[in-house]
Amino acid sequence: MMMVRRGLLAWISRVVILLVLLCCAISVLYMLACTPKGDEEKLGLPRANGPTGKEGYQAVLQEWEEQHRNYINSLKKQIAQLKDELQERSEQLKSVQYHASDATGLGLDRGAPEKTQADLQAFLHAQVDKAEVHTGVKLATEYAAVPFDSFTLQKVYQLETGLTRHPEEKPVRKDKRDELVEAIESALETLNNPAESSPIQRPYTASDFIEGIYRTERDKGTLYELTFKGDQNHEFKRLVLFRPFGPIMKVKKEKLNMANTLINIIVPLAKRMDKFRQFMQNFREMCIQQDGRIHLTVVYFGKEQMNEVKGILENTSKAANFKNFTFIQLNGEFSRGKGLDVGARFWKGSNVLLFFCDVDIYFTTEFLNTCRLNTQPGKKVFYPVLFSQYNPGIIYGHHDSVPPLEQQLVIKKETGFWRDFGFGMTCQYRSDFINIGGFDLDIKGWGGEDVHLYRKYLHSNLIVVRTPVRGLFHLWHEKRCVDELTPEQYKMCMQSKAMNEASHGQLGMLVFRHEIEAHLRKQKQKTSSKKT
Repeated sequence: MMMVRRGLLAWISRVVILLVLLCCAISVLYMLACTPKGDEEKLGLPRANGPTGKEGYQAVLQEWEEQHRNYINSLKKQIAQLKDELQERSEQLKSVQYHASDATGLGLDRGAPEKTQADLQAFLHAQVDKAEVHTGVKLATEYAAVPFDSFTLQKVYQLETGLTRHPEEKPVRKDKRDELVEAIESALETLNNPAESSPIQRPYTASDFIEGIYRTERDKGTLYELTFKGDQNHEFKRLVLFRPFGPIMKVKKEKLNMANTLINIIVPLAKRMDKFRQFMQNFREMCIQQDGRIHLTVVYFGKEQMNEVKGILENTSKAANFKNFTFIQLNGEFSRGKGLDVGARFWKGSNVLLFFCDVDIYFTTEFLNTCRLNTQPGKKVFYPVLFSQYNPGIIYGHHDSVPPLEQQLVIKKETGFWRDFGFGMTCQYRSDFINIGGFDLDIKGWGGEDVHLYRKYLHSNLIVVRTPVRGLFHLWHEKRCVDELTPEQYKMCMQSKAMNEASHGQLGMLVFRHEIEAHLRKQKQKTSSKKT
């Protein structure tokens, strides 16, 4: 037994010694492997008893420490980026909770979904209470009242018509149509709900709907009052519904740098030398002197007055040291769509922002930035609504003289109108224009090609930005509708001509000018007779 114990102890001793030696060998190999390498050769492990051993170890430790710090800083940056992304993704949900809490004055327990839902419901009910639903609101003037629009199953009757909408029309826009249909369906669901207190004598259908009125308070929601046929003669069912608006939510935050965004302005032209001279005066001031990130492409049809137009362009180039322009001459009759299409496809550089422009357009540098900000290749195209100037001869007919052009460009109902039936002035990237198929080149002369292109974008997945802009004007000029136009084009041309002259009130003054003059003569005679 003693012999077995001694043998076992000796065996354990040998194993321990071997393990110690193995650990020492591994440590030496680890030190050699982890020694940093120089630029030209591998550095050996410094010796402790060497003349530079201590300094060598310190250098190695400092280098390891520096690498460690850099690695930690890199990890901190990655963690910070992940936190930012997590915060961005959760901010929309938090925004609803925070706004609901602030608006209702209720505390919000972040850990209780039921409490959050209750607070949101309280916020929506508060929106109903703030809106003019149960009681009236004192208003300062008659212009502060928010009017209702009325509707039936087939038509909408609206006050704010503009030029492209009518006092009575079918709800063409899908969002408006879906909104009203949803309101009627919600009302029918309530009427046919067996849980209601009054017994249901018959099922209600859409044919029982008589009429409805609705209005929107932009900061609160939309109120609907819907009237249905009752169960007896002279009886009606009325339902009041409210679609409350929720709190504003942050969707996106981005930084936009437009310093290098070039705009290629394409102008199709035939004759009209005087208008082109006026256009180049505006172009020189806004594009060359102020903006400086513009290329001009002029597509000229025919040869009549071509040399004069080229002379104006070359004189501007010399006077302003401006070289970023292209002049393209085409034969054949004028076609706006063809001119713009040729000008867009002629560009050989990288993807560029295009501005399709006419020679009778006046724009500011603010508009050029708006053009840049509302377009994005593969994502957005911009269709601004420009302000169209009335005939200055009518507007300022009672003045001693017509003021300078810059003083005429004032956005008022007496000076012009939003040209919301026009789609000719547009900003879009060349890649989007090419991918959508460009203009319909079979359309000749005036009108139609711009609407065709606009509809193609509406049928695509691109976002179409449509909004009135303050820095884009259509200058008045006498419009001639030639006999060569098709009946539809001629009708469009004449409608545009009538709208361009003056406002409703100003045209009325012209129609009744004889009565007005007769009244003034009578008043003058009365005054002179009293003096005698």
